[in-house]
Amino acid sequence: MNMQTGMKLSVAETALCEAYDHAIGELPGDGAVIAARDILISDFKDAGLPTRRVEAWHYTDLKALLRAVPAFDPAASAAKVAPLVEGSTVLSVVNGVADTRGSVDGVTLRTFAEALADGTAAEGLTARDSDDTIGRINGAFVRDGFVLDFPDGTELAAPLEIQTTQNAGQTHTRFPATFGANVKATVIERHVATGDNAAFVTTVSDISLADGAEITWIIFQGQGGADTHLGQIRITLGTDAKLRLYVINAGGKLVRQEIHVVVSGEGSDLQLRGINLLGGETHNDVTFTVGHNVPHTTSTEVLRNVIFDRARGVFQGQIRVAPDAQKTDAKMSCNTLLLSDEADFSAKPELEIFADDVQCGHGATVIDIDHVQLFYLMARGIPENKARAMLVNAFVAEIVEELEDEPLVEALEGVIAAWLEKHA
Repeated sequence: MNMQTGMKLSVAETALCEAYDHAIGELPGDGAVIAARDILISDFKDAGLPTRRVEAWHYTDLKALLRAVPAFDPAASAAKVAPLVEGSTVLSVVNGVADTRGSVDGVTLRTFAEALADGTAAEGLTARDSDDTIGRINGAFVRDGFVLDFPDGTELAAPLEIQTTQNAGQTHTRFPATFGANVKATVIERHVATGDNAAFVTTVSDISLADGAEITWIIFQGQGGADTHLGQIRITLGTDAKLRLYVINAGGKLVRQEIHVVVSGEGSDLQLRGINLLGGETHNDVTFTVGHNVPHTTSTEVLRNVIFDRARGVFQGQIRVAPDAQKTDAKMSCNTLLLSDEADFSAKPELEIFADDVQCGHGATVIDIDHVQLFYLMARGIPENKARAMLVNAFVAEIVEELEDEPLVEALEGVIAAWLEKHA
């Protein structure tokens, strides 16, 4: 429980409250939306940014880590970038404003600004719980994004890339996506910086999979070296729904990515794969919860972390199995390559099981490069830095190759190789 009520506001907290007071007159939304925003910012003022005393934020003391928040910068210039996978359909949000010219064949699409303006977005502007700092900040400030509705039976021939770019100031976006029965699609949610100016970014995606939907959703975060990125994805799985969720972090100064999954349909399957590439003085936190609420469901979570320099990484993962969720099969593992004596990684896997006929397990490892393998490569004439990069790349490439989509695998391997070339 957050017990910070009455505490003095920090510089960052004060900046956010003042930014809301200045922006409320121009933020899109009808009366219901404005009322929802006011509640969220009021709750934020009462609670403040979370500290280590808040269990969900124990390893990411946001009050201490977030020292300042840049002001909104309407003059900030950013540009679209080429899609991650050639041939993808791209929906762009530039400096927090959606490009209304985007369209996706067979998909009902409108901007989130339109949903705010007519009030239909008001119901979703709520915090998940008392510790939902990302939901509060995003809901108070969100200006745009896209609302996507995939009718039953839709099959996308090419990936859909939801691309957000920014260069400075603040951007706050949302991407609600509803997938009807038996929909098959690949969606890439991509966040990139196009300049060196510090930015403060929040993003929330609400996705719902109806019965029989088979979706691959990839979150790629490549913010700038001075940026703060607070992301959250909320997921509901229907009967026999299958979701492959990939989270790849390769940027940002202060990053928190939350993943919250509710398994509400029998026969559903969740596969979470994560790759965190951390260097410099980055602080990166991936926090995951999955609630198995019905019988005969499965989930597997595998994360690979590579940490250089003075970077700090965090993984919090919780599997919850309800009393009625018999025959649940859930596994979670977190594997870390710690490549610097000054780097740090904290892993907190949890099981909370209230059913008696389940198969659940978790594990975490932290290791250095295998020096036997390194010697083997160097003995064959490969320079040490290249040999180390090859071993690190092999450590994470195994995860990417599970996608079995050659253009997508090649694109992600290229991103990983480029990052390792700079840091290994």
